[in-house]
This record gives sequence, C-alpha cells and structure tokens, in this order.
Amino acid sequence: MIEFHVDRADSLPAYAQLVRQVREALRLGVLKPGDRLPAVRDVVVSCTINANTVLKAYRELEHVGLVEARQGSGTFVTGSLGAVEPHDMARLRTGLSRWVGEAREAGLEDEDVKALVTAVLAEEPTAAERRWHGADA
Repeated sequence: MIEFHVDRADSLPAYAQLVRQVREALRLGVLKPGDRLPAVRDVVVSCTINANTVLKAYRELEHVGLVEARQGSGTFVTGSLGAVEPHDMARLRTGLSRWVGEAREAGLEDEDVKALVTAVLAEEPTAAERRWHGADA
C-alpha cells in the first residue's frame, strides 16, 4: 500500500501532492488496479492534513478515472498509467540511480539534479511528438 507524505516546503498544494504521488505510484507499478488507497482518516493522521484535503485529492483522481470510491469499502484503483514493462522500468531505474549517484559525487544537490532533469525533459521531444514528426517525414 502507498504511504503518503506532504512536504510543507513544496509550492504544490497538499491535495495536488497526494494526486501526484498516486500518479507516480501508478506509473512505477507500485499501485495497480484493484489496490485500495489508504483510508482518509489514516492519511489525515499520517500527513497531519485536513480530511477535506484528502477527499479533494481522491475526488480529483476519481474524476480522471484512476480510482473509484466504494461506499463503506474505501477507494480503489481502477485505472493505470504508463505502458512500460516492469523489467524495463527496473532497468531504467537502476541506470538513473547510478546517474544520480554520479551527479552527487560531482557535487550536485537534489535541487540541482531536479533542475537538470527538468531542463533535459524540456529539450527532448516526447515519444508521441517523435512519432508525430516521424510520420510527417
């Protein structure tokens, strides 16, 4: 089961941080259809946030079709994100972990690494964009 955390220093609102964590867990295969999200009261206690904040996150996830609230049973994952095979994700994670280690050895801090990754992502076309431009050629 996923364990939520809320970073008060993050400029993203708490509900959006919860949504992001669910989406990341879905992409990484940590959450799969059928899995149950933590009960609202458990998230309230563990993250020290208001129940309405958790409910807002769960409603947003339900609105986009990723979860379903079942009366008296909880909130369950119904959708998925990403189509990368688990072994490919593991291989890429290992490579990225090695790269992050090299970046830290070179003196980069976490914010430097995030900025570098963000810059590279902004420069590189997405897979969909590459397919689209390839079709035009």
